[in-house]
Amino acid sequence: MSSPEGDVILSVAPQGFMWTTQDPFLFCVHHDDAYPEGDAAMAPKASLAGRNIGSDFEGIDGWRMYHGSTVPGFPSHPHRGFETVTLVRQGLADHHDSMGAAGRFGGGDAQWMTAGAGVQHSEMFPLVHQDKPNPLELFQIWLNLPARNKMVPAHYKMLWREQIPTVHTTDADGRGVEVTVVAGPLHDATPPSPPPHSWASEAGSDVAIWTISLEPGARWTVPAAPQGVNRTLYVFEGSLQIAGRSIGAVTGVRVRPDVDLPIQGGAATTQVLLLQGRPIGEPVAQYGPFVMNTQAEIHRAFYDYQRTAFGGWPWPTSDPVHGREQGRFARHADGAVDRPA
Repeated sequence: MSSPEGDVILSVAPQGFMWTTQDPFLFCVHHDDAYPEGDAAMAPKASLAGRNIGSDFEGIDGWRMYHGSTVPGFPSHPHRGFETVTLVRQGLADHHDSMGAAGRFGGGDAQWMTAGAGVQHSEMFPLVHQDKPNPLELFQIWLNLPARNKMVPAHYKMLWREQIPTVHTTDADGRGVEVTVVAGPLHDATPPSPPPHSWASEAGSDVAIWTISLEPGARWTVPAAPQGVNRTLYVFEGSLQIAGRSIGAVTGVRVRPDVDLPIQGGAATTQVLLLQGRPIGEPVAQYGPFVMNTQAEIHRAFYDYQRTAFGGWPWPTSDPVHGREQGRFARHADGAVDRPA
């Protein structure tokens, strides 16, 4: 379907630490931390003086401890009523949860967790290298659940980078484009299926999560999607040309979904995250880690968590990490162990 050039861009918005998203997504965070060498405890081999330990988000020296006190990351905390999709592009993340599941993933792996009726989990970033820096880059994306699935049992799934397809192509001038397809098919590239109760698993949801890398000046056309979905492109490195307009880094561009969309990278390598999905279209009541449809359900979530701790915390500390030499793996609640091929 054709469109006047200026009509393809619906809105442009600079992004802060937490990126604004459209239904069915709740928000997205791009963590990009230049961690130094690690010590014997896989903590930063650097002074923590001047940091607000327990809530360090200032980015001193280009990295953050977040809520960690020894190893950076997010010690045990609860969720209910939505999903987290965590795509680790560089570095490692260690997962533990109240179901008894655990794992280590990174370097292009994605973890998809349905919080459903309630789960506690921790996400820690072990600095395994003692003789060189430990850079970490990841996206955490919150995807809402429809009311009928907000109280399903929690579910944890790993999508290994070996399973996640990447489409390689070149433009007419031989400049390269790579599209990593985490969710939602692109042409013949079909990623692993999401968890069973995810909105992304429902027919017609048209959920897509892609990262797009363009060599300097490279052109590519984002294929049209059905009418009625929300589609946003987030430029997180370099710059992008869309419909004659230059979009700088850390900017979200909401675009028409139902047209083929030509884009072009800027003078340097350009990196883009695409988030797309059909809106769930239900009321959203959110307080901290709980996302429901009404305030009464939020109050019930706090009550249930105080009463049950969503199954309790079966690990010896709130911020557990795996051994330095541990490879990538996922151990599920039933004890089954999954490793990349």
